Amino acid sequence: MRNLDQYNITQAVIARLAQTPDPRLKQVLTSLVQHLHAFAREVKLTEAEWAYGIDFLTRVGHTCDDQRQEFILLSDTLGLSMLTVALNNDKPKGCTEATVFGPFHVEGAPQFDHGADVANGAPGNPCAVRGSVRALDGTPVVGAVIDVWQADAEGKYDVQRDDLSHAQGRGVLHSDTDGRFHFQSVVAEPYPIPDDGPVGDMLRATKRHPWRPAHLHFRIQAPGYQTLVTHVFRNGDPYLDSDAVFGVRQSLVADWVEQP
Repeated sequence: MRNLDQYNITQAVIARLAQTPDPRLKQVLTSLVQHLHAFAREVKLTEAEWAYGIDFLTRVGHTCDDQRQEFILLSDTLGLSMLTVALNNDKPKGCTEATVFGPFHVEGAPQFDHGADVANGAPGNPCAVRGSVRALDGTPVVGAVIDVWQADAEGKYDVQRDDLSHAQGRGVLHSDTDGRFHFQSVVAEPYPIPDDGPVGDMLRATKRHPWRPAHLHFRIQAPGYQTLVTHVFRNGDPYLDSDAVFGVRQSLVADWVEQP
């Protein structure tokens, strides 16, 4: 097809997708083209803005490495991550709600016994964490894999520290015969998401702060159950209502009780 213009190019692109053998891929790409073209028309996208957008996404890619995922940060700060979580985790009443995965999880974290210190030297005030894994009917889930990770008192994850040669503030435990688990760590504090890259540029351009409220990350897996990715937030944190990645759910906010 020749002589394409702003009125017929969208259908021309969609027609090129007609032979896509995977029906889901065809559906996703067709919708993407429709909405992307509609966006360009709605804002009357200029060539300079298009070029800036390409450069921005290129810089996002260049910022990624094995310890930092700038594309996840971009998705998080645009609310896309949380929207995807909400669309895919519509669970029955009584289930722990899911929230964003975040960019700081590391596969293969150290295994710990119950009561061990997963902080492993991370700075901060000591704390104890206890919980249980149960099915919707209250039945204990035995042997669930509990992956936990967190920021330290300085608002940093271990992967953000170039001088570290071992994991800190992260580990894997297994629920006991009563579905319970407990470990020692340090109190997590609020922290800014990395804002020294293109995502930070976007936040500053839109007068947004980069802060996340204090929280612990959990990923819980067990055979026969849907994987749960969630947080436990600290009640009273000043950023609960303005989380930079839109991840706070009221049911996940808990009192972190100071012990004498």
